[in-house]
Formats: sequence, structure tokens, C-alpha cells
Amino acid sequence: MVLESTVICVDNSEYMRNGDFVPTRLLAQQDAVNMVCNSKTRANPENTVALLTLGSLKVLSTLTNEVGKVLSSLHSIEPEGEVNFLTGIKIAQLALKHRQSKNHKTRIIIFVGSPIDSDEKDIQRLAKKLKKEKVNVDIVNFGETEDNTEKLTNFVSTLNGKEGTGSHIVTVSIGPTCQTPSRSPDPVRGGYGRYGRQWVRLHRRQPGSRPCTRTQGLTGGTETETRGREQGIRRSGDAPVSAGLGDNVDLSQLSEEEQIALAMQMSLAGVEDDMPKAEETTP
Repeated sequence: MVLESTVICVDNSEYMRNGDFVPTRLLAQQDAVNMVCNSKTRANPENTVALLTLGSLKVLSTLTNEVGKVLSSLHSIEPEGEVNFLTGIKIAQLALKHRQSKNHKTRIIIFVGSPIDSDEKDIQRLAKKLKKEKVNVDIVNFGETEDNTEKLTNFVSTLNGKEGTGSHIVTVSIGPTCQTPSRSPDPVRGGYGRYGRQWVRLHRRQPGSRPCTRTQGLTGGTETETRGREQGIRRSGDAPVSAGLGDNVDLSQLSEEEQIALAMQMSLAGVEDDMPKAEETTP
């Protein structure tokens, strides 16, 4: 397993107060960072992780293999200021230069949920510098995807060059379905191990449905099953569930997921009020 030192850059600008991701962008982001930290240290106990904020530009935790310290600092973050994309990356790069183990590979993971106002030329110049120093960068682009996707994609393309695959970008869009972009690179195979299949977990607000889990590197049709369950829940608002319950449904013939979906439909449609009362039998 590859030894790696990673600096995680968290977006804590005022945009993180928005509630388009459940419950807020900031809390959804913290959930994803939690998974990344655990997957990195579980992949190799000697891996180290640091935490940096892009809004206040504070190094909350230096490189360490004790996840508890990182997570303790993570949950103390509050929204403030504007995102400082270029300055934050430069600070992260400096932190990696001072890592104790020089044989560790270096990586920066950046969460971006605010508009990036930096000039395109400055972004490309920084990407070339990181490429020269062999620093890989993974970017989670969410919230302000219309403004940032092109800039961030070009940034990662410059880092990778013609044949490089060490840097990745994952764009999490808010939409009517729970879909992972089909052309997004797979950061899981870059060294996150089996825990990295939950590399990103951002929740989309949608009335009447469970939070949406967005993952990279899905296997076994998990995404299809999740989308199917969501569609089943949405359909419950269109047709009364009680009509299907009168057809002698044999619950033993249903799978566990089908039983759960049926129970959720009953709850959402208020089946208890619609079901006929049982007739009293006379002796």
C-alpha cells in the first residue's frame, strides 16, 4: 500500500450556510471529510492527514495519523469569509513540504462549494507548479458547479498532463435524480482502498425521500438500486398505496428492500387512515 501524506482543504466560506445539501453544505461536507480521513488511515496506519480551512485560512490540524484530532478540529469549523482557493492550496503545499517522512507521496484533497474568483491564468500556473513538485490533487466540486466546473476541470487536466492519472475531480450536482457523473474519474482506485467507495457523501434535499448518497467507484448496481428506491418513494405520492394492499400481498414473497419500500410508501401516503377497519366476527 502506498504511503501518503494528505492535506484536506475544507470550504468554510459563508456559502456553506446554504441548505441545498442536507442539512447544510458545511455539515454535508464534514460527513464526507470524516469518511476520507478514516479511509486514508485505514488504508495504511502510517498515512498522515492534516486539515486546513479555505475561508479563514487556518491550519486546524498538522499532519498526523490520529484521526480523532482531525475530526475534533473538523467539527469546530464555522462559516466565515470567502473561499481563498489559490492561497489555501499554497499553504497546503507548504505543509506537505514539512512532512516528517519524506518517502510519503503527497496529496491535497479540496472541497469547493463557493464560486472561485481567481484568474484562470493564475490557476493554471499553480497547477504546473504542483505537477513539477509531484503533488496530486483531488477536488470535490459541489454547490456552485456552474461557475467552477470548467476552471477546476482545466486545473486537474493540467496537473495530470497527457498521461497522468494521479489527480481527480468529482462534481456533485443538485438534481432530480441521485446520479454520479458517468465521466467523472475514479479517485477510489488511487489508493483509498475498500473504504474509499464512500469517498464523497453529500446529501441532496428532496421532500419525501431519503438523503442521497453520492459515491465514486460503485459496484454491484448499488446506484441503480438506490435510484429505484427513490423512484418508488416518489411514486407513492401519485397512486394510493391502499389499492395495492387489498390484493392479498404476501410479504414473505417480497425482498427486504421491497418490504422497506412498501412500509415507507404506507407511511408517506397515510395508509393507516385509508385502511378499512376489520369486521367484528360474531360467535
